[in-house]
Amino acid sequence: MAELMKATSLQKGGIYRHFSSKEEMAAEAFDYAWGEALRVRTHDLDNIRNSVDKLKQFIANFVERRPSVPGGCPLLNTAIDADDGSPVLRERARKALREWRDLLISITHAGIEQKEIKRTADAEKLATLIIFSLEGALVIGRLERDREALLIAQTHLNDYIEQQVRLRSSRR
Repeated sequence: MAELMKATSLQKGGIYRHFSSKEEMAAEAFDYAWGEALRVRTHDLDNIRNSVDKLKQFIANFVERRPSVPGGCPLLNTAIDADDGSPVLRERARKALREWRDLLISITHAGIEQKEIKRTADAEKLATLIIFSLEGALVIGRLERDREALLIAQTHLNDYIEQQVRLRSSRR
């Protein structure tokens, strides 16, 4: 709250009168932070035609770019903080997770249709693998205060995508 008051030059009352409750304010703050995180993670994806390269760029953006909102991943933070305490925030986090997963699934399905990704690839499992690898690495990185876990996750995911997901054309 102190940071919000400082950023807006408003007192608590001036901030609270714009929201019906603390929970509504927290939900709006989450929506903003998640929007910023997703914007950073999808940076330049529209300029990439190949679906495999889009997945790899998404991973690179997650590892190399930080959203303008400090404090780490808003999805991870909210999932932990709101698990038992705020049904509204928990639902917002679940919606964000579905949005993230759906984005990765749609990229994978497009790659299958464009014959860039193996038709045997399970889009849902791949999306889940990418998400939990990156989020898990982020937790470790924050605890250890270094980027090594994120870099390891990026390398592993890129290798997996190249070896298990990308469709290689047969040579005669």
